[in-house]
Amino acid sequence: MMEKKIDQSDVVVIGGGPAGSTAASLLAEKGWNVEIWEKDSHPKFHIGESLLPHTLPILERLGVLEDIEKIGLRKYGAELLSPYHQHNVTLYFKEALDKTHPYAFQVRRAQFDEILFNNCKKKGAVVREGLEVKDVRFSTNNQVTLVAMDRQGVKVTKTTRFLVDASGRQTFLGTQLGLKQRSVTHNSAALFSHFTGVVRHKGKDEGNISICWFNQGWFWIIPFRDGITSVGVVCWPSYLKQRKGSAEEFFWDAVHRCPPMAERMSQAKSVMPIMATGNYSYQCSSMLGANYILLGDAFAFVDPVFSSGVHLALNSAIRGVEVVEATLREMPELAEKQQEFVASVKRGIATYSWFIHRFTQPAFRALFMAPKNYFRMKEAVLSVLAGDVFDKTPVTIPILLFKVVYYVTSFLDLPGNWAQVRLRKGNARDGQPWTELMSRGTSQ
Repeated sequence: MMEKKIDQSDVVVIGGGPAGSTAASLLAEKGWNVEIWEKDSHPKFHIGESLLPHTLPILERLGVLEDIEKIGLRKYGAELLSPYHQHNVTLYFKEALDKTHPYAFQVRRAQFDEILFNNCKKKGAVVREGLEVKDVRFSTNNQVTLVAMDRQGVKVTKTTRFLVDASGRQTFLGTQLGLKQRSVTHNSAALFSHFTGVVRHKGKDEGNISICWFNQGWFWIIPFRDGITSVGVVCWPSYLKQRKGSAEEFFWDAVHRCPPMAERMSQAKSVMPIMATGNYSYQCSSMLGANYILLGDAFAFVDPVFSSGVHLALNSAIRGVEVVEATLREMPELAEKQQEFVASVKRGIATYSWFIHRFTQPAFRALFMAPKNYFRMKEAVLSVLAGDVFDKTPVTIPILLFKVVYYVTSFLDLPGNWAQVRLRKGNARDGQPWTELMSRGTSQ
């Protein structure tokens, strides 16, 4: 086997997604010798296509906001559809506590990720595509050796002072070091594709994301500016155990079980195969070591219902870069920066997780389908939906009050809410059927 060695660098970033590209851009901008290794080539397909308003200042800081606006469709809010109610509700970001970020964008992730990735080159990072990391070795002298394989089968080794794992749901270090822990409280699976012919709104609401509940989970509808629409269904794995046939047959069966979705999808045709992914939620037991750090989905991933994935990834990268630089410079405040990084990322994940874990509960539906702004609770919830979980906006007390109202509402319909809790707990222990469904493939 041929082998080649690459000279040492300050930082190697595994993964060219949003977290990795952001970290590489910022570190290169600061003058560090940075390489970013991506096993695939851009552009590449990815879900997670709906951005949050408070992501836009980060994109502006990176210098890519104008490019994102050219490919994106403006999203001013979120529409909630429910077969259990006779009306729909649209929540607008302009009604959040912070009124200065009234919109975000719907984007094709292949385009979005490529813009961020190319930005690394402009900032001075060395970009290596088609290089898949196979092993990472940590030495006693705080050096990291990476072993990878290129597309020609050539073994590549490199030594670096610091390793940033932004490998996404591959969770490279989380897997190698035994850190990855699947969620026992929230386990879900998804089927999704891109479609023509989906019923879309007109005017300013055209770009709004639509979320629709059904008995076994929820759907998303994300419109793009070219007329294509991303549609997916997220549900419990045990529901999949009851179904037969291909992924495509299961997807359309789920659509037809939900009247609001059946209406929106009556003329829809997929432009790509129905794709499947399972075991959504996980978190690693640690996010940093003496000379490595885990960013974005490489550390944790939660259900995508509130479109928090890219936002959490970019914020973890911005805060993680401060830890990397403090390590390389051997700054005395390193421990403090590490603690701030861990606390900030975990706080963001915990904030979204509380809402996500209760999203399909009857009490949650009742509150969201009849939103009230008592004690500014609606504004605070909209702030969270807009991504305002890392700034200093005073959301703590109104969110606490919202949680109290939620628990009271749950108690008033204890049988219905407890039945849903039991359903979810039972399903979280059963993930095997998802592998069986994916193995059947997609019928065309």
